[in-house]
Amino acid sequence: MNKIEAIKTERDGLTVRDLIAQYAQTGWESIPEDDIQRLKWYGLFLRNPTPGHFMLRVRLPGGRTTSAQLDALADIALQYGNGVVDVTTRQQVQLRHLTIEHVPAVFATLSDAGLTSLQTGMDTVRNIMTCPVAGLNPNELLDGTDIVRAINDEVLGNPAYTNLPRKCNIAVTGCPDNCLHTETQDIALVPAYHDLGHDKCYGYNVLVGGKLGSGGYRIASSLDMFVNPAEAFDVCRTILHIYRDHGPRENRTQARLAFLVEAWGETRLRQEVETRMGRTLPGAGTDARAASEHDHIGIFRQKQRGMNYIGLKVLVGRVKAADLRKIAALAERYGTGEVRLSPAQAFMIPHVSDKLVGELAEEPLVKHFAYNPSALYKGLVSCVGSDYCNLAVIETKSRAVDTARALERKLGDGLKPITLHWSGCPAGCGNHLVADIGLLGKKAKVAGKVVDAVDVFVGGRSGPDPKFATRIMEDVPCDKLPAVLETLMPYHTREKMHRVRGKAAAKGAGAAKPTASGSAAAGLLTPQPLSA
Repeated sequence: MNKIEAIKTERDGLTVRDLIAQYAQTGWESIPEDDIQRLKWYGLFLRNPTPGHFMLRVRLPGGRTTSAQLDALADIALQYGNGVVDVTTRQQVQLRHLTIEHVPAVFATLSDAGLTSLQTGMDTVRNIMTCPVAGLNPNELLDGTDIVRAINDEVLGNPAYTNLPRKCNIAVTGCPDNCLHTETQDIALVPAYHDLGHDKCYGYNVLVGGKLGSGGYRIASSLDMFVNPAEAFDVCRTILHIYRDHGPRENRTQARLAFLVEAWGETRLRQEVETRMGRTLPGAGTDARAASEHDHIGIFRQKQRGMNYIGLKVLVGRVKAADLRKIAALAERYGTGEVRLSPAQAFMIPHVSDKLVGELAEEPLVKHFAYNPSALYKGLVSCVGSDYCNLAVIETKSRAVDTARALERKLGDGLKPITLHWSGCPAGCGNHLVADIGLLGKKAKVAGKVVDAVDVFVGGRSGPDPKFATRIMEDVPCDKLPAVLETLMPYHTREKMHRVRGKAAAKGAGAAKPTASGSAAAGLLTPQPLSA
């Protein structure tokens, strides 16, 4: 039995909640190692690079939040943290530099705002993802919000799901635009249909066993199973039960659902799902996703008449608490106070009327974060890096920004739309293996000195035609990286690396249409450079 399995056998991770007030009195050094691990069930991670200080991960199902909740997060960051909030690639946020003494007050603030950090770490169902503009996108086939909410309500605080063999990532989306990396998820529901001749029956195809960490990118397998929205929750719950009961537990690096899928095969797993549900399910439908990707950054029409949403890129996901307050204020002034987080590390402000969208586009903060960023800025994503993460080998966020700025100075308008993702370690939190260009941090010896370096991957992607990334360079020193990428990026596009199949790609099917209202439409034609 490995160390973590032994800890879980002794007592459930959720039980540490009763001891937090005690540890707040006695200090972080009084916390036994086993409870340091259990605190991760509450999203509290003691970080070696910052002794005595915790990172707190806050759960935001589907990336949905409100201006009041953003204000509460800003309050916590300013009063108890270091004034910084990170937007993650799983549509949630991380707060930095908290001490155990302040955790009870932090938890109380979260609770008052309707927020929680529960089960954002360790062997449970992590934050559940969906399209960041679900219910808004005119092109969506289905709105997965209710399914996300049902799964979240089922697992949260429920000991039936707090002792999985390993973490489980779930995504549910009816969006055809491939705005989520569904092929990297343990369980994913993607839009599909059965053609009945006179009509189409819309639902979801079920994918299982995707991952990025634990040995690299495994493309999620099709279960050859089509589910309608009414039974989607039951299918997800059943797969979770099977994984809990039969998933491998001996070796934590080989305990994700992917390894059960490999051991059993998709046919056996499908049969077990049908046996437990007591009925046969139809085979997979026609995949309704477009071949191209769309991240919803920009200003676009909603399906609601006279309404628009604006997607604002956050440079490598890091935002100051003061700016978070300003985003909340914009959502109140121009929308309904609702804000959504995107896996592309962006904020979405929905429900902006035609009358106000032009005025919003001229706001200084909107120009700072940019709804029309440059090609490189738009596709730039980074994990947390070694400043705060135990696992990261190099610092990523500042290196990502510095490298991107150097490339923009050199290449300028010659850059085509491209995704450039940084991960500080093989866990792959920066999603480097599904990017056009992915960078994996490492240490390398150059001229007898150990330096920060990266391996360079190209051509990875998820979606209906997923591809493994190809490693083309190793041990590239970070200080040499801009010069190396300068020779690569002008000649690399996703289409060149992997020819996109199907007429939908040729027509750009599924991409949302820009708004034509207000002065904002003209701004869409002038990409903003990387902000200072």
